[in-house]
Amino acid sequence: MTTELPLADGPPPRERADAARNRAKVLAAAERLFAAGDPAAVTMDDIARAAGIGRGTLYRRYPDRASIARALLDEHERALQERLLRGDPPLGPGDPAAGTGPAPAERLAAFYAAMVELLETHVHLVLGAETGEARYRTGAHAFWRLHVAHLVREAGRPDPEVLADQLLAPLAPELFRHQRERGITPARITAGLAALAHGALGQGWAEVGPAGAGPGRRSRHSPGAGRGGTGPV
Repeated sequence: MTTELPLADGPPPRERADAARNRAKVLAAAERLFAAGDPAAVTMDDIARAAGIGRGTLYRRYPDRASIARALLDEHERALQERLLRGDPPLGPGDPAAGTGPAPAERLAAFYAAMVELLETHVHLVLGAETGEARYRTGAHAFWRLHVAHLVREAGRPDPEVLADQLLAPLAPELFRHQRERGITPARITAGLAALAHGALGQGWAEVGPAGAGPGRRSRHSPGAGRGGTGPV
């Protein structure tokens, strides 16, 4: 990828030994509580009690529950960010300068697959850190959005700012948990997202005009284009 994408946050500051011990206790306690039930029901008092520290000690380091969940997620998200920037294709960029990089649709499908893996393992942390509009203010979400917008531009699609948001919407952790609770497997979710990626950025795409205006111009790659057929939208 040629676009520079910022990592979510800077390196953690150095800390005293006692502060490091308290941080480890807080994170371990919070991870147990988030995994045991509804992360939104976990309170700061619950975490302080489970960690065996005072509320004041907890609040000096973490202002709220979401900041604790984000600290737990940080390592996992950074690893995925690194794979997007410098990993093997199709998740990573390959060598676009040499013409060997994967197609945007393939990269988006690989990104979806990696995100499903992350959600399957850590959805309780994501739900604890990213609820409602708070999701859109996280550094990780900004990274994912830049990545997807870059793929949209690379595919030559219009309005990448809007389409990037729409392509990220299916990764909402609430939706993932709802689908898993209905018995939908990660493999089925990944397959559906791959179909979305290829439909949106692949060669079968066709541009559609504004609502009520009828079809716009058709991509020259669209099945049926120029033959009187109807290509997928």
